[in-house]
Amino acid sequence: MLNKFGTYQLEKIEDALQEALLKAMQVWAYKSVPENPSAWLLKVAGNQMIDVLRKENRTRIYEDNLSFLEETQTAPENIVLQNSINDNQLKMIFACCHPSLSQEYQIILSLKLIGGFGNREIAKALLKKEETIAKSFTRAKKKFKEEVKSLEIPIEIGLKSRLNVVLKIIYLLFTEGYKTTSGEILIKKDICFEAIRLSLVLLENKYCKQSDVYALIALMCFHAARFEARVDEKNEIVDLEYQDRSKYVEELIEIGDWHLGIATKMEGVPSDYHFQAAIAYHHCSVSSFEKTNWKAILEYYDLQLKQQYSPAVELNRVVPFSRVYSKEKALKELSILEGKSFFKESSMYFAIKASLYEEVNQNAIMNDFLEKAIAMTSNVLEKKHLKKKLI
Repeated sequence: MLNKFGTYQLEKIEDALQEALLKAMQVWAYKSVPENPSAWLLKVAGNQMIDVLRKENRTRIYEDNLSFLEETQTAPENIVLQNSINDNQLKMIFACCHPSLSQEYQIILSLKLIGGFGNREIAKALLKKEETIAKSFTRAKKKFKEEVKSLEIPIEIGLKSRLNVVLKIIYLLFTEGYKTTSGEILIKKDICFEAIRLSLVLLENKYCKQSDVYALIALMCFHAARFEARVDEKNEIVDLEYQDRSKYVEELIEIGDWHLGIATKMEGVPSDYHFQAAIAYHHCSVSSFEKTNWKAILEYYDLQLKQQYSPAVELNRVVPFSRVYSKEKALKELSILEGKSFFKESSMYFAIKASLYEEVNQNAIMNDFLEKAIAMTSNVLEKKHLKKKLI
């Protein structure tokens, strides 16, 4: 919508999109979800913008600027642009990743304006406080309007220079869909499959055919293959150990395996997506939980940390560490992390700690940490799942 109504309308566009999302919640609750939810939201938001501008007596809206509401997301089949991007969603993400903006501003703008994320979701994704994100978004909008004079989509090498940030945004979209921050559902499949679709569209451009893109697609396919096993018939979360692996989608695992194979053969240093995809492959490719190669998984986590430190990776590493060595040694590893602020505010930290204390039969301590994890959890299903573990 920015490329149709202009960057100077940024705040009004944001309001219109919020109105469209509210209307969707009202309408879709009683009617079936449309075949193309994104197009529906764009049309409603566009109509809202037109109404607002008409009330302000603005007449600078031309008919050709309104035609996008009826357009499909992809270019005609007979047009193949190898030097540019033909998908409207990707165009907007690339446009938001303007080099005059900091990477943080690029991500926040993209997740807000294209992903429809709230401050809480972005704070979780970037490991920051909600109030920090709110302030950053205000500054990012101001800088965007002042310094990005037009929404020019880069071509050729320009695409490649912005690709790393674009991939991170797509990854964060998928991550939020895979484990929703709040609400009464765990997985937002439409967001996850949209993230996969955007990544596949990238491969249509020769400048975007990078190993990181293939690795990210592999990672998302491996995770998507387990969707149906993560929640049971009662809409309750199922731990990895107890998932029905017959529900894993073999086709998605094969597609992921094919893309990971290409990613590993291409030149360049393996990225975080390569390591994550390899870990996800080990989880979904074996026939039972007992056959999981925890030693290999631990090695991938160690490689991730060696290449670039991440508190989330350091925390997740504790799980395979406990399987390779012992629960007692894993608890000592966790104790090292206690002083860091990130872990004091992480429900996952306390959930993992509770699980380890359960394994060593210290149920009273387990309950204490479970209570802390529950208090920090916003997702209704996840909160219910943790409460069931209390003794």
